[in-house]
Amino acid sequence: MSDVAIPTKSGGMPAYLATPDGAGPFPGVVVIHDVVGMSPDVRVQADWLASEGFAAVAPDFFHWGHKVTCIRTVFANMRARRGRVFDDVESTRSWLLGQPASSGQTGVIGYCMGGGFALLLAPAHGFAASSVNYGQVPKDAEEYLKGACPIVGSFGARDRTLKGAAAKLQVALERDGIPHDVKEYPDAGHSFLNQHESVLFSVVGHLMGGGYHQASADDARRRIAEFFRAHLTAV
Repeated sequence: MSDVAIPTKSGGMPAYLATPDGAGPFPGVVVIHDVVGMSPDVRVQADWLASEGFAAVAPDFFHWGHKVTCIRTVFANMRARRGRVFDDVESTRSWLLGQPASSGQTGVIGYCMGGGFALLLAPAHGFAASSVNYGQVPKDAEEYLKGACPIVGSFGARDRTLKGAAAKLQVALERDGIPHDVKEYPDAGHSFLNQHESVLFSVVGHLMGGGYHQASADDARRRIAEFFRAHLTAV
């Protein structure tokens, strides 16, 4: 496990790299953090993926400026579906593929803000699988996701911000013929896979109907790991 710098058009981008034991080759996964940014939690997510056999790299998309400015940029890029953050993801994916232990296959995983971003990256961005965790599902999901890579989605039924999102994604993927595994957990809310130390995040999460839920998180991690193993195996 180590801190690395990924070359981008704007200079080096700090990131956290977690790799499995052994020589590889390993499938890679780009880990996209939530609105909290680079945190102990996103490092835990990368470490968990490494324990499952994936080389996981978590870039800090907020490294280049004031946090509020960076957040605004991310959401503006998501609305436009292009921009600096998309370029930074591609730099990360290319860097991961260039590592000596790379198997040549990469996936992407995201949480909350990052979950919505991971969904937007599923079509035409070079990923072989995407894990969408309580991410926003766009209104034009059926049209936008045509030709997308396989998607595993996890949502919480108690999430007040994403009512009906799991069903909407399920329908779009079925109609588009995209391999998928979408599940809504009845006892979970928003951010049920994340354990942040921030008091503010805990309060906001509670208001949103969220917070860490271990039983749901354990099952979601099992599904994600199995899905990635099925779709990130080099052929």
